Amino acid sequence: MVAQSTSCYWQQHVDYTMEVAMEVENYQYSGTQKLVYTNNSPDTLNRVYYHLYFNAFQPGSEMDMRLQNISDPDGRMTTTDKKSRIATLSESEMGYLHTVSLSQDGAELRYKEEGTVLEVDLAKPLFPGAKTTFEMEFKGQVPVMIRRAGRNSKEGVALSMSQWYPKMAEYDFEGWHADPYIAREFHGVWGDFDVKLTIDKNFVVGGSGYLQNPEEVGHGYEAPGTKVGKTKGKTLTWHFKAPMVHDFTWAADPDYIHDILPMENGPTLHFLYKNDPGILENWKKLQPKTEEAMDFYNKNIGAYPYDQYSVIQGGDGGMEYAMCTLITGKRTFGSLVGVMTHELAHSWFQHALATNESKYEWMDEGFTTFISTLCMNEIMGTKKENPLQDSYNGYYSLALSGKEQPQTTHADRYDLNYAYGISAYSKGSVFLSQLGYIIGQDKLMETIRRFYTDFKFKHPFPNDIKRTAEKVSGMELDWYLTDWTQTTNTIDYGVKSVTEEDGKTKIVLERIGNMPMPLDILVVYTDETQETFYTPLRMMRGEKENPYAHLNRTVLRDWPWAFPSYEFTVDKPISSIKGIMIDPSQLMADINGENNVWTADAP
Repeated sequence: MVAQSTSCYWQQHVDYTMEVAMEVENYQYSGTQKLVYTNNSPDTLNRVYYHLYFNAFQPGSEMDMRLQNISDPDGRMTTTDKKSRIATLSESEMGYLHTVSLSQDGAELRYKEEGTVLEVDLAKPLFPGAKTTFEMEFKGQVPVMIRRAGRNSKEGVALSMSQWYPKMAEYDFEGWHADPYIAREFHGVWGDFDVKLTIDKNFVVGGSGYLQNPEEVGHGYEAPGTKVGKTKGKTLTWHFKAPMVHDFTWAADPDYIHDILPMENGPTLHFLYKNDPGILENWKKLQPKTEEAMDFYNKNIGAYPYDQYSVIQGGDGGMEYAMCTLITGKRTFGSLVGVMTHELAHSWFQHALATNESKYEWMDEGFTTFISTLCMNEIMGTKKENPLQDSYNGYYSLALSGKEQPQTTHADRYDLNYAYGISAYSKGSVFLSQLGYIIGQDKLMETIRRFYTDFKFKHPFPNDIKRTAEKVSGMELDWYLTDWTQTTNTIDYGVKSVTEEDGKTKIVLERIGNMPMPLDILVVYTDETQETFYTPLRMMRGEKENPYAHLNRTVLRDWPWAFPSYEFTVDKPISSIKGIMIDPSQLMADINGENNVWTADAP
């Protein structure tokens, strides 16, 4: 896994100015884009690349071929007999995004469209520290709703406009990241967006950024008591600005209800949802829960960095975007809160901490799953003892299935969607939960807050979360990052034997799996008293604080990983011991819990 030193960190910058006109009769649009690109790299660039995501929704595209050849295709993208929906799209149903003209500082450029990627040869080299301006005319057609973006969703939302514009690919110390759009995940350049959208005046729009002309468009955005001017023509132009984001998304529908909830100590929350009697009650009840979730994340990660956040009915499930989310709205209340809570958490783990999702999808999806699960446990009052048990169960099912691939696998290259989903969401979530087991829960939450403070508005890498945890805990953790994310090594420790010698009890533990871990061992005596023993892992060069402050703890000598067994002695006879358990917290992802327990009455 490549790691970049923060001492020489740099990132590119883009400023987009776009004017777009949408025809709601045929779902075609045209636009102009002025893109000022700043080369903060130490390299001279002779080429650039743009993403043209909507070209994926055409018969014969790479996304279509992947659907036709993976054994467990996404059900949202297939027919009832598991055939690709993209393959059946007619010319008027499919999506496209094409460049009409493109220049660099006034000079016409040579470019070539390769599926969802535009390859561009520069008219002149772009030197380190220099800026250049690209001007483009483009045209597009919104596909029928297949995945994330599209028109006329199953719930009747007219336009879900994500991944809709020509988007500059990211260039970093690893080089260009001009990945074709095959299945999932994105990576973008930090910058400022200035977008003017002209659309039928009856449509209500919500999305990224801050609306600059609320008194002109109205639709609930105007200040209370403000009179909105009457529009003479058939269209309205909506003007948005979104500073320091790496994407821009919007949705529109003529039947949206628009509610606003100004938070006392946070951003203004916007809710846009269909005027459907079947969902109105849940969407009203969702609003205070969104405020509670925002408060939870502000407290446990860090302050939300923008002044607005919009929860919008749209898309095909739930997907995070800059300052907003698109979620399907016809859900039970619990499901609606759950999807909002997850997508809102992505405002931190992806839209502030902007990892390369294609390469490190477990960082944004896993960390979001971890924190949103804790959030749901609190705001919904479930108070589960281990709210992350589902993440552990998911990981166990994958680890024991024989179908696991390392988390370093590119998001598009997993053999199965099943393996991708559990690796990204469940195993990624367990990465943090188990890190808390290793360094202590307080140190884990301190790590998360410091990670956010140090790396927001950047592109952090896996090594960055590891180094942050090392600085907070004082431990060496390279072994943990390596084994958990770069291999499919599993954790399996067991109580090998318990015997008595000279009135004392000798306990022998064994390491069966290849992945090393420190161990907490609970000993329960026949008089119902308890104590714990702690075996630090030698290679972590440190110890965590006692997680069971109410129990006496004995810190044993370090366990060097290469030794398959480890023994220690309890100064009491075996007859006084009722039971022994490795990891009473069950936060260590041991794939075989049965051999973690010894009981005196066992045969």
